[in-house]
Amino acid sequence: MTTVTSARPSAGHHEASILLVDDMEDNLVALEAVLSALQVPLVRAGSGEEAMKALLRQEFAVVLLDVLMPGMDGFETAAHIKRLDQTKDIPIIFLTGAETAYDAGYAFRGYATGAVDYLTKPFDPWVLRTKVAVFLELHRKNQQLRELLDHEQHRLGDFVRRLEAVESRLDDGSPDTAGLARDVAELVRSLREMQS
Repeated sequence: MTTVTSARPSAGHHEASILLVDDMEDNLVALEAVLSALQVPLVRAGSGEEAMKALLRQEFAVVLLDVLMPGMDGFETAAHIKRLDQTKDIPIIFLTGAETAYDAGYAFRGYATGAVDYLTKPFDPWVLRTKVAVFLELHRKNQQLRELLDHEQHRLGDFVRRLEAVESRLDDGSPDTAGLARDVAELVRSLREMQS
């Protein structure tokens, strides 16, 4: 069952969650203990299938994915994540036991399926928290860039509509040249604001 561990989101900004995927309850508890200091929502999934459902329901900054799970294993889950447009850019950190880490080329296979990192259990809590914090910060920066781009596109759209209105008045043969001059001066001022 997918569960969410609540954490205090940062003020005024939507915070993406971290998806923790492991079939072992003890591992999920350990991950939550290590990552709770980051103050973002942590979502648990006990299987690859649960992880995919969670990924389709909400936004995640990073996925911590166990390699060896019954049913859909970590590699299959990662392949599904990377195939979907809405999830393909989410970074995946693979986690696996030290005894299997170097068997059968797991690290190579993990990177080949789209993982950005590969850690063995037991992992160093400080290293894991630091790596996850980097991906949270990258997600925040990308979100800020998207918001800025949306704002600029809105401003540009408004400018284009105003310019079309002036063009329409010119096409009508409107004798109001003083009004047109004011409109053009306003457009020039708006364009200079967009450039700065």
